[in-house]
Amino acid sequence: MSFPLVDTVGAWVPHGRFVIPSAASGPLDGLTFAAKDVFDVAGHPTGAGNPTWLATHPAPTEHSPVVAQLLGAGATLMGKVLTDELAYSLHGDNVHYGTPINSAAPDCVTGGSSSGSCAAVAAHLVDFALGTDTGGSTRVPASYAGLWGLRTTHGLVSAEGLVPLHPAFDTVTWLAHEATTFERVGAVLLPPASFTATRVLVPQDAWELADPVFSEPLQRARDALATLLHTDPQTLRVAADTPLGDWRQTYATAGAHEGWATHGAWITEHQPVFGAAIGARWRAASAVTDDAAARARTQAAEIRTRVRALLGADAVAVLPSAASLAPRRDADPADVDAVRLRTMAITCIAGLAGLPQVSLPLALPDGTVLGISLLGPAGSDLALIRMAQQLQGILNAQHR
Repeated sequence: MSFPLVDTVGAWVPHGRFVIPSAASGPLDGLTFAAKDVFDVAGHPTGAGNPTWLATHPAPTEHSPVVAQLLGAGATLMGKVLTDELAYSLHGDNVHYGTPINSAAPDCVTGGSSSGSCAAVAAHLVDFALGTDTGGSTRVPASYAGLWGLRTTHGLVSAEGLVPLHPAFDTVTWLAHEATTFERVGAVLLPPASFTATRVLVPQDAWELADPVFSEPLQRARDALATLLHTDPQTLRVAADTPLGDWRQTYATAGAHEGWATHGAWITEHQPVFGAAIGARWRAASAVTDDAAARARTQAAEIRTRVRALLGADAVAVLPSAASLAPRRDADPADVDAVRLRTMAITCIAGLAGLPQVSLPLALPDGTVLGISLLGPAGSDLALIRMAQQLQGILNAQHR
């Protein structure tokens, strides 16, 4: 089948322009999707955002299980879209393939590393798109472009047939413009969840990391959720007396060491050209010692225990999905990195704890978009999506 779409936003990779029709009729009949170019699609090369990776890896002979599952549920695959190189960025640019356009804010980036997935969905070129989230790579683009996005419970959705970044943190995700589409995909990829929330947590230390533009939407979300659940919100500091920046460093150290263990031999052998920021990250990753990584993994286990205990089996936490609105495409790199560090101090909470976080889009009166997130217990993903739908309905009704 010829490729029928005109890529108006620079989302597709050159080797990703193909169509694979649905394999059967099912609950996703009539929906189209794109796959981030880290997912294997049989007969089509996986590029992982880097031409050297593309040239040194044969085309897969099987679909990733998630791609196969979606095709089997009635969805049609409209090719493969851009990713930041080896998914090692939150910004959404690629020195080889360009910076896709954020239709919700054309002067700004989409965020990464699920940049093409975000751009394709925001432009309504597909109904949904597969992404991944390791350090925030779906939650952040969702916030920047006003989309539905999430981080799934670690290990809940198969990561086979996927180019990894940090396997201990990698999760399979998707983005959608419409809440109903987002939930339909969740009902296919996620197991049923019996989670019922009775407590609302407000992690003040995470809220403090976000720009002031998030303050009023976060408060509205907190109050609406408390009304929905008939409970009083509980304000706390999720990291107690520890700065969340320390948690971010724990994640970065453990992840970098694992990333180098995963890709270091390939990088050393093939010497790929990376964009400046990503290249610097890989050089830093190569220098993380085994002892430093072991300490970070111990700290990560302690953080996981703490966050899971705070949530228990019945709480949901309200978080900003990112620390800022989408940065401008021409923003100073130093400013971009400062925002990245603040954002990752927020997103690392779910990553270190291995927990699901759903980002729901909100539009402000001036048309600005941002994401508010719900963080829940392990395995609560599908129930969390449905709770977020209810919450968005309440918030939208308040501004009619």
